[in-house]
Amino acid sequence: MKLSTKGRYGLKAMFELALHYGEGPIPLKNIAEVQEISEHYLEQLIAVLKKNGLVSSVRGAQGGYMLIDSPRKITVGNVIRALEGDLAPVDCINDTAGNKCSKENRCVTRMVWEKINDSINSVIDSITLEDMIEEHNRINSNSDFMYYI
Repeated sequence: MKLSTKGRYGLKAMFELALHYGEGPIPLKNIAEVQEISEHYLEQLIAVLKKNGLVSSVRGAQGGYMLIDSPRKITVGNVIRALEGDLAPVDCINDTAGNKCSKENRCVTRMVWEKINDSINSVIDSITLEDMIEEHNRINSNSDFMYYI
């Protein structure tokens, strides 16, 4: 499984909104600049995230976008699935009825695909935007120290 730029850039945008959660709407231009994403492409991603109930928008001069919920409640899985769809490594293990395999009951490799799928979902559903903020703060905490000799 390989994520497209939709999933990667969309997660970056959501992380940026999470960093500024509670500060009001953040202009798309700001997100695009900080995360180095094309503003035009970001508009498309944000529209999908809004349609999936992850962000809201405010129009006007002081407008922009903001998370619909706390970073603690939004998982990486929520974001990636909204942008990429189901992440199953093969079609035969999707939950949709149209993907039923005639060899399902005797397929030796199905167990492998199911375990991979379960592992991916477990990881992305266990990481919240708040966890990403904490990691960001941890990584950048060393730059706040001043050393004297």
